[in-house]
Amino acid sequence: MANEYGDETQTHAQVVNGRRSIRGYLDKPVPQELLEEVLAMAMRSPSSMNTQPYHWHVITGEPLDRIRKGNTERILAGEPDSREFRKGHAFQGVHRDRQVGCAIQLFEAMGIGRDDKEKRQDWVLRGFRQFDAPVCVIITYDKELEDADDTVFDCGAATTALVNAAWSKGLGCVINSQGIMQSPVVREHAGIPETQVIMKAVALGWPDPDFPANPVKIVRREVSEAARFVGFE
Repeated sequence: MANEYGDETQTHAQVVNGRRSIRGYLDKPVPQELLEEVLAMAMRSPSSMNTQPYHWHVITGEPLDRIRKGNTERILAGEPDSREFRKGHAFQGVHRDRQVGCAIQLFEAMGIGRDDKEKRQDWVLRGFRQFDAPVCVIITYDKELEDADDTVFDCGAATTALVNAAWSKGLGCVINSQGIMQSPVVREHAGIPETQVIMKAVALGWPDPDFPANPVKIVRREVSEAARFVGFE
C-alpha cells in the first residue's frame, strides 16, 4: 500500500530522508489493520531497561470530532493551556530563530501574509483540530513514571519510530502539541484513565497531494553544526 509519499520498497535511509510533516490530509479512512502494523513497527524502538512506557490511544470518527470541537471551542473562549507535560520557557536565541524559520517556510507555502490575521488564526486552529486528519494517536505514559526523564525520552523515540513506520506505508503524520493543549477534552473523549499522563498527539492519515504545505521540507542544520567528534583522526 503506497502513494507518492511512501513506498514499501523504500530503504530505511529513503524513509528517513524522504519523510516530512504532513499538515493536510485526504478525507479517507485508515484501516485498523494497517494502523496495528504501523504501531507494531514503532514498538520495536528501544526503551530504558525495556520499560516500554508508552500507551497509544488511536482515535477516529465521532470521538475525534468531539475532541476537535472541544479543543476549538475552549481555545476560542480563551481557556488557558492545560498540557500535562512540562513545556518550559518560551524559546529564545537560536531556538527561537529556528521556530520562526519553520513558520516562514510554511506560511510562504500556504500564501499566508504577515498581516493576514484571519489566515493565521485558521492555521493555528488546524492544530487544535488535529489538522483535520482522519486519525489521531495520543501518546501517554503511566503517572508512576512521571519523575523519570528516561520515560519521556523513550516515548519520544517510539513516536519517531511511529511517524517513520507510517511513512513507509504511504501514510503521513505530524507530531502535534496543540492537539493536547486542552487535556480535559482529550482525556474525556479519548477515554484516557487518570493514571496516565497525556504527552503528545500525532495526526495521521493519507497525505493530500494538493495541500500546499505538504511538500515543504523544513531546513535542518548541517551535521558539522550539531555534532562534535572526539578522538577521531
